[in-house]
Amino acid sequence: MEHDPVEHNNSKSKRSSNNYAGIEVREDDLRDGRYMSIRYSARFRYRWDTGIAVGRFLEGLRNGKIVGSRCKVCKRVLVPPRIFCELDFAQVDEWVYVGDTGSVNTYSISYIDKQARRISNPVIVAVIELDGASQGMGIMHLLGEVRPEDVHIGMRVKAVWKSREERRGAITDIMYFKPL
Repeated sequence: MEHDPVEHNNSKSKRSSNNYAGIEVREDDLRDGRYMSIRYSARFRYRWDTGIAVGRFLEGLRNGKIVGSRCKVCKRVLVPPRIFCELDFAQVDEWVYVGDTGSVNTYSISYIDKQARRISNPVIVAVIELDGASQGMGIMHLLGEVRPEDVHIGMRVKAVWKSREERRGAITDIMYFKPL
């Protein structure tokens, strides 16, 4: 669908091939001061309610324990915990502790950091199926104290926790998982 030409600097010009409504602003318009462009990164402080399940999970982490929930219907142990089972939609209100040991379900070796910069020492991210949780239940976290070439699916690992004084009730209370 082609739109009518638009007025731009008192001359008729066709809109670019994207056919968006409005006036096309070109690079020279910005450079010549016809329009102004401002880049701004807002910083906001906020609080959010973690809810029952995530709240218990984070409280457990602060205490050096990993909390899951057990479905009354299918008996699965869900980690991170949930307040309902996504398979049978049953309410879940039984809280259980699972191990801080488990197996690597999948992993990725990244030579790019969080700011998208290349790094020479890779970051290894894995999904850990925790002991005591149902199959397929796990958490994504970092692996440490292991060379990339030694990581494999099924590798047994254990959580390395921050000291009790350093814990804040966050997933980062576990610094990483290391091989057993």
